[in-house]
Amino acid sequence: MRLSSTDVYAFQALGYLGLQDLERWVSSDEVSEKTGVARPYLVRILAALSAKGIVKSKKGIGGGYKLARKPRLISLCEVVRAVDGPVAPLSCISLNWHEDCVEQDRCHARNTVYVRMRDAMLAVLQEFSVEDLVIDARQGVSYGYCLEHLLRPNV
Repeated sequence: MRLSSTDVYAFQALGYLGLQDLERWVSSDEVSEKTGVARPYLVRILAALSAKGIVKSKKGIGGGYKLARKPRLISLCEVVRAVDGPVAPLSCISLNWHEDCVEQDRCHARNTVYVRMRDAMLAVLQEFSVEDLVIDARQGVSYGYCLEHLLRPNV
């Protein structure tokens, strides 16, 4: 698993939303301005997070977005799955998007290395929550610099 720019932007937006009163609706313009995430991209991310019950959205005057739950109750695993899909490196070991492989019962690497990779990633992402992102948001940390360090697959 690699972090994507979508993950980074989602983390930045959720950190900001986590700073807000849970009753306050925050406009996408405000989130965009405060986080530096381009509004068109941000709206797509917030829609994905809303579809998975991580944020609530309300249309019209006085509407906007807010966290659906307290920040400590939203795991980063839930966030990554909402915006990027599977956490597992291969579909044959994915818990939620599993696809059978003809070799899965015999494949030593799948049944040892790949499963352990998946479990380690899931464990770390489950251990941390939006509350951890709020710490950075409170300090004014920008994840924009993370975008310069995203790993790209070899071409």
